[in-house]
Amino acid sequence: MRPLRGLSLFSAALLSACARSSPPPTVSPPTPGTVTLSAPAGDGWYRGAVFYEVFVRSFQDSNGDGVGDLPGLISRLDYLNDGNPATTDDLGVDALWLMPVFASPSYHGYDVVDYERIQPAYGTLEDMRKLCDEAHRRGMRVIVDFVINHSSSAHPWFVESASSPQSAKRDWYQWRANNPAWKQPWDPAFSQTDTWHERNGAWYYGVFWSGMPDLNLQTVAVREEVKRLATVWLSRGVDGFRLDAARYLIETGGGVGQSDTAETHAFWKEFAAHVRSVKPDAVLVGENWSETPSVAKYYGSTAQVPGGDELPINFNFPLSERVLAGINAGNAGGVASKFLEMRNNYPAGVVDAPFLTNHDMVRVATQFSGDTSKLGLAAAVLLTLPGAPFLYYGEEVGLGNGAANNDESKRTPMPWTATAGGGFTTGTPWYGFSSGRDAANVETQKAAPGSLLSRYKALLHARQGSEALRTGDLRLFTPTTGPSATLAFVRTVDDEQVLVVHNFSNAQVTAGPFDVEGTAVEPLFTDTGVSTLTGGSGAWKTTVPARGTGIWRVQ
Repeated sequence: MRPLRGLSLFSAALLSACARSSPPPTVSPPTPGTVTLSAPAGDGWYRGAVFYEVFVRSFQDSNGDGVGDLPGLISRLDYLNDGNPATTDDLGVDALWLMPVFASPSYHGYDVVDYERIQPAYGTLEDMRKLCDEAHRRGMRVIVDFVINHSSSAHPWFVESASSPQSAKRDWYQWRANNPAWKQPWDPAFSQTDTWHERNGAWYYGVFWSGMPDLNLQTVAVREEVKRLATVWLSRGVDGFRLDAARYLIETGGGVGQSDTAETHAFWKEFAAHVRSVKPDAVLVGENWSETPSVAKYYGSTAQVPGGDELPINFNFPLSERVLAGINAGNAGGVASKFLEMRNNYPAGVVDAPFLTNHDMVRVATQFSGDTSKLGLAAAVLLTLPGAPFLYYGEEVGLGNGAANNDESKRTPMPWTATAGGGFTTGTPWYGFSSGRDAANVETQKAAPGSLLSRYKALLHARQGSEALRTGDLRLFTPTTGPSATLAFVRTVDDEQVLVVHNFSNAQVTAGPFDVEGTAVEPLFTDTGVSTLTGGSGAWKTTVPARGTGIWRVQ
């Protein structure tokens, strides 16, 4: 779920207060080449995997009712990954993240009424099993949104809980005789939005809104039910879960007691241990929309479990902000300083989850006003970063927001063609297409070698062909203080080294020297105008055009 805009302000205020009460020691900034993000530990399939976020309702309609469905998604799997590593026509992603597919009264599905049943408009349990089977046959994994911070107010659990103070499920939700008057925790300085709501003469807690009451995970029966449901879906073929609103599970009071509590971290450790016991290679992905030090804590301890005993992957919202802001400003310095902050806070060997935008954000194409050079650079940066990058459906063709200022406009139908139904449906789409579909569609861009889609495919296949790009560590060459036109680093695993140079500026730059040992270079991806590496071992240099990228294996 999307916290309000003030979340970053709230987190920053807390960090600022901590800084004032305990000033950090003065240290000299690291010299270029000394900041390293370590390679992910363990052998999990998700180390370096590229995930593709799908809103099923908007991806492909199979029956002409204007609503995307699971059979439609199955029919498009070859576009995402055809299962043949030798081909380059497919996108080449490794895994799918399905936004909510459980039964729900809403279009978005984040208010679940039945955690064991598929949303009827999307299909059946058999369709879901077939999707998992077909994805696995192509070498892709499938994770699903698991929304356990809250349910729908129409869920039978809540209906029973609200029916009487003596209900057997009364403590499955939080109830009070009077309104505690807590405000939403992500914006306490400005928000006047209540989190307690009246029903039948009592007050229940729902941090997002009254239609989504928070489950009370302090109740043992609720925790056991959540674990049982996880077991059900793992047995049905899914490979893990994206965990919505992971910061807000267990509250201990108003204000700061509504997020990031010790009790929340303890539950995630308990849940993660259960998932590992059922399916050891299943993955959990945390949505913790916060600042870097807070996000880092959701990995837990790496003492006994490689990569952390809490959530093995966490979305990197702060890095997303820095990448997009840096590309807009033509300055890579903020990204470099974020790498330093990650190095200083993240446990060694964890799997980061970089991304550009998601379903709660203004799409990157809209943020960049359709600037293809910025979109191309963003793709190159994302797909050369360590960890498990996430793509939001349609980013690969430059899909922008719809016309309205609502969440539906961030989740418009996938433009497969420029025809009336967009190749998405033979009927009337559930929501209107975004503008610009004459160029931002798969069919048009598939036939154009210089298109954004072709660029994504080339970058994805370059990543797939390099273990260093997939799972190697990162040694940064860009200074972590001050502005910089370039973001440069070397990715390394075993005896493979890959030098990456991105030019964030709108002018040609000469970059280097870069201290990478080797005497031979092999281009893995270079934009037109990128010069051959020169200078030799330990002193490589190159010239890179505006918003261009060069990627070389150095041997």
